[in-house]
Amino acid sequence: MIRSVLICMTVVFFLSSKLSFAGDLASESSEIIVQRDVVYGKILGAGLLADIAYPQQSVKMPVILSLHGGRWMRGDKTNNGAINVEQWAKMGFFSMVIDYRLRGCSMPPACYQDVQCAIRYLHAHATEYNIDEDRIFLIGQSAGGHMVSLAATLGNGKFAKTGGWEDARDDFCASICVSGPHDLLTCSWGNLWTPVGEEEAAAREYASPIKHVSKSMKPLLIFHADNDKSVPVANALAMVEVLKAADAPHVFHHYETAGHMGITPEVIEKSLAFIKDVSPKAEVSANSTFR
Repeated sequence: MIRSVLICMTVVFFLSSKLSFAGDLASESSEIIVQRDVVYGKILGAGLLADIAYPQQSVKMPVILSLHGGRWMRGDKTNNGAINVEQWAKMGFFSMVIDYRLRGCSMPPACYQDVQCAIRYLHAHATEYNIDEDRIFLIGQSAGGHMVSLAATLGNGKFAKTGGWEDARDDFCASICVSGPHDLLTCSWGNLWTPVGEEEAAAREYASPIKHVSKSMKPLLIFHADNDKSVPVANALAMVEVLKAADAPHVFHHYETAGHMGITPEVIEKSLAFIKDVSPKAEVSANSTFR
């Protein structure tokens, strides 16, 4: 059973550009397919775009779906905490990073509805891309971290399905939140979450992952640092206390001086260890943290 971890795990994990994930070997001879500006959904005729990369192989692949940061108002799939899709493809993943609608043109929860659309897209195209539908993982940084945390705790919630693939599965395995807020009411830029026609405080409360924690939620990996000046660590610490109280599946990596963390080599290393442990088909070693 997955248990709370309140300090950094000491997992030794060899990390390089040739690292492959837990038996899904992208051999050195595997061709890496990269596709830019793939349309994963449509809103009023406008395309929602993603970059994808994956190894050409016969083994079904786990998925890593990346959400950039930028306070829901800036950034795109090439920056602000987005993953390098080719790097993850070389590690055996079908990797995908998306653009989502920003509040300058479409107010929240449009950005979150696009995340849910991307998850459905992956299920709808699982056969085409040789995707393992039971091993879809979300990773997000800052505002992207907020949305993957919300997905782990709330799922679709009351938000309407938009963008397409409404009949596809919308589940996933686990989320990885890097420097994201979990309580919009106590985050200084939580006031940017302003759905049209809703009372703002109530809307922010509903969009706060901390309000939807349960024992049955998806496993959640949290990275946060004491000197994060964008999202104070108190926000993450409060979330961890609620997760502990609910006996909810989570791991917390707590740092002193890592700042507003991005997708660093250490984040990748510990994310791979987490993915291995929570994967339904993974063989968990005897000295695993999850017991």
